Amino acid sequence: MIAAHCATDKLRAGFVAYARTTFDLARAEEVMRAARTALERAGFELIGNAHLATDLDTLDAMTRALADNPLDVLIGFQATFTDSTFAVRLTERCDAPLLMWAMPEARTGGRLRLNSLCGINLAAHALRLRGVNYHWVYAPPDDAQAIAQITAVAKAGRARRLLHATRLGVVGEHPPGFESCRLDVERLRRRLGVEVAHFELTEVFARARAVNGQVGALREQLGARIAGLDALPREPVDGTLAVYVALRQLAEAAGCDALAVRCWPEFFTELGCAACGAMALLNTDCLPCGCEADANGALTQLILQWISGEPAFGTDLVECHTQENSAVVWHCGQAPLTMADPSGAVRGGLHANRRLPLVMEFALKPGRVTIARLSQSGGDLRLVIGGGEMLAAPPSFSGTSGVLRFDRPVGDVLATIMAEGLEHHIALAYGDHTAALRALARMLDMPTLSL
Repeated sequence: MIAAHCATDKLRAGFVAYARTTFDLARAEEVMRAARTALERAGFELIGNAHLATDLDTLDAMTRALADNPLDVLIGFQATFTDSTFAVRLTERCDAPLLMWAMPEARTGGRLRLNSLCGINLAAHALRLRGVNYHWVYAPPDDAQAIAQITAVAKAGRARRLLHATRLGVVGEHPPGFESCRLDVERLRRRLGVEVAHFELTEVFARARAVNGQVGALREQLGARIAGLDALPREPVDGTLAVYVALRQLAEAAGCDALAVRCWPEFFTELGCAACGAMALLNTDCLPCGCEADANGALTQLILQWISGEPAFGTDLVECHTQENSAVVWHCGQAPLTMADPSGAVRGGLHANRRLPLVMEFALKPGRVTIARLSQSGGDLRLVIGGGEMLAAPPSFSGTSGVLRFDRPVGDVLATIMAEGLEHHIALAYGDHTAALRALARMLDMPTLSL
């Protein structure tokens, strides 16, 4: 149950190369094959044959061969100069993000053998006139940065594709006064293709009560991972574990990819336990679970999970120290256990305000992190993107916390949050995924805001 990695399939790239016969086709074949080899070595599954399309009929035949394969990215490989009809035709035939790849050319004083750059320039103009989004790379096949850029676009393309098949479970309603967690079902369907399934809290409570006596084995398993679990009152601990089982059952039965749960006050008042520990375990299991029925927050966690391949954490920004240029991100105790600093213990604890278990208490591990938020503070959806370094530090508060140094001065970050009226929840994942998030925003015609 304690996940270390959220399994993802290989990135799938449609690969179509085109050229004009009046240029150096032998050189074009050479660079095309080198590009395919570089992508395969980077772990891509390539869909499409290793031939050059020199006319639109051949190009159409190549795209028909891609039709039955869900693609994360469509690479239009500009092996030599062509007119813009090749790239335009690709976007008309394939529903996948287009990335045009052109090759630099040696300045030999002799023949211009490929003229590949001019080809993608011509295509970019035609696509822009048609309102078609595209991505581009101008680099040789052995360029590591180019492969990283293509990988980021492909990860974004996979997230875009998966969003259109996503079902989000929302349990209960957001608490009064928490407009930042407000759900707009029609906007999520229209802008992202996400479907929402609503559940009543009473359904979760009934499921939890039904399995409450069956969590002994789970408690024993977690006892080896979570310090102090046996010292906590058994009945509310078992209640939290039963909530974990109930929410997982609910998600599996309804085919939900993520959950947004109204976590208070009813879990305390009706079940006598905290939902936080259950949500931490679900996040660890790579079933993103956002608190306070924050649908956009849970979706942001899901996007980060798809892109990073690891669990994500929905958290609050609770303290900023401008002189030290650091901030504290915190929540009651629902972070995935994989984010715990290995130099300290994961402890089971009591909710800070309600004094009931089970919450997870630990400091976040040091390392590079990416911050994101699907925000509706501007009226429509936009993607907030930031990055920073999680510092090695003891827990700042009870629950789960980490000391974060943003890439920008923390005073500027806070000023942006307040001036823009951003939501109080942000999502966090380890690694630098800002390029993929920006590519995703472009694919979704969504504005971005930098933290």
